[in-house]
Amino acid sequence: MNMTDPIADMLTRIRNAIIARHTRVSIPASKMKLAIARVLKEEGYIKDIEVIKDNPQGTIRITLRYVDKKPVLSQLERVSKPGRRVYTKRKDIPLVRGGLGVAILSTPKGVMTGRKAYQLGLGGEVICHVW
Repeated sequence: MNMTDPIADMLTRIRNAIIARHTRVSIPASKMKLAIARVLKEEGYIKDIEVIKDNPQGTIRITLRYVDKKPVLSQLERVSKPGRRVYTKRKDIPLVRGGLGVAILSTPKGVMTGRKAYQLGLGGEVICHVW
């Protein structure tokens, strides 16, 4: 299967796992996906990340986080797509859900939250919004 947007696939797999109330979800590994997963873990949206070297590419196993049987992650939204890349300057970094959510950006210093990019004075590609 030819995949044009592996990051959208990752977000969809996480979204589907939450809807189906799964505790874990596995996705094919890549540096970018691992970086996004790390940001989600730092922000407390997911419980754990595990990289399994089962094939040359590897697999990322994400353990989802639930509080009182409710998923911590309620929505993941892809912003920058292969057909339409979305970039932002430091002063234009979007506030997601009035600051309740997180914008994940790919900056020259790596993948990070919009808040951290703002503090470091960086802009970049807006990968997705999470809340």
